[in-house]
Amino acid sequence: MDRNARRAIFTHFEVVDPAFNCMQCNLRQCCLTNPKKNGKISAISFLFIVITNILAGVFGVALCIIFKPGDGVLLSKDIKETAIVETQDIFIDLLRNVFPDNMIKATFSQSQTENKISFQTIERNTTNGTISEVVQTISKSVKDTGGTNVLGLITVCTLIGIASSRLKGRVKVFTQFFQAGADIILQILRWILWTTPVGVASLIAVSMAGITDISTVFAQLGMFVLTVTTGIAIHQLVFMPLVLFILTRRNPYVYLITVVKPWMIALATTSTAVAIPEMLNACEEKNKIDKRVSRFVIPFCVTLNADGSALFISAAAVFLATITGMSLSAADYIVICILTGFATLALPSIPSSSIVTLVMVLTSLNIPAGQISLLFAVEWYLDRIRTTSNVVSHTFCTAVTYHFCKNDLNTLDNIPCDDIEIVIENPDIQHDASERTTGNL
Repeated sequence: MDRNARRAIFTHFEVVDPAFNCMQCNLRQCCLTNPKKNGKISAISFLFIVITNILAGVFGVALCIIFKPGDGVLLSKDIKETAIVETQDIFIDLLRNVFPDNMIKATFSQSQTENKISFQTIERNTTNGTISEVVQTISKSVKDTGGTNVLGLITVCTLIGIASSRLKGRVKVFTQFFQAGADIILQILRWILWTTPVGVASLIAVSMAGITDISTVFAQLGMFVLTVTTGIAIHQLVFMPLVLFILTRRNPYVYLITVVKPWMIALATTSTAVAIPEMLNACEEKNKIDKRVSRFVIPFCVTLNADGSALFISAAAVFLATITGMSLSAADYIVICILTGFATLALPSIPSSSIVTLVMVLTSLNIPAGQISLLFAVEWYLDRIRTTSNVVSHTFCTAVTYHFCKNDLNTLDNIPCDDIEIVIENPDIQHDASERTTGNL
């Protein structure tokens, strides 16, 4: 295939498939930057991501303490015995569920350690007479609880997938079966999505059923929206500009104006992944950031960085704890901030993915998650504004990383992708220089 034909193919994929274009850009930048410099870029950007995620969680908790959304509202909840959960039980159950006993059973149940508490009155003689003491005994047992063992299914499916890839053509029917099954499920999900308005309305109705003063609840829900909105605004207009100015000594508001277009795209689509091309353009064309930095840091941040989501999750956890009548201690606030900061590292860049992480945070703190459906009524708005905050954080992270790495980059190393030569040869066969196969990307 000649050079023009190869270039035409690459141009076609750049226009049709933005994901391929992003992959090609990352490949080229990794080729043009040596491993040591890549390591420094990765370390600085990852440190920025972790710190800002945790600080955003702290900011969300602090705003909830100040504004007190949900204060004075107590929603009805099921009164039932709450099992004691110990830290070691969580890790043991995690390891136990990684390797399920039965793959079919893992689709509807998972193993969980159950702690049964029993009290026994013991009388003992002392110099002052007989004293009765109540002794608490905890007995542990493993039982199956309802819920999909996602971790176990991932492990099993990964092993099956690896084995299938090794066998290749011999398992063609097997892979076609699961591909057809996936297509069927996706089609069914598309049909179910048409009932989403009815489903969301039903979930909200269930939460509202036991409320005696609906106006107060919605007023406090509005206070929660105001709290998150205020936090997002301060995060974008005060906190992140302050970080950029301290670390780079550049005007943060001039830089902020250049990212308006990806900000608007994120607001409309509720996904930072869709705004990747415009974020790259804002960093490279408008702010003259080296492509070797921007085309690595931006996709890296889209995968791991979610300041707006961290702020929302931490604030929502405090809000839901308040309206369900649970009092949080200082240690609980610290756990919420740290857990949220690290949980958002695994947050996918898809709409409303923060709700899933919120459930995990609530479960870890034994906060009832039944009232989370109240947030569905305002999720369409909160999801959009926290996504815009993520875009601001991604672009600012790129600027900070470039500031600390620009002296290490070879400014004259602007080799076009067409000039990179790939040499393919078989080490087992001796070739002359004229017999080697070469090509240009």
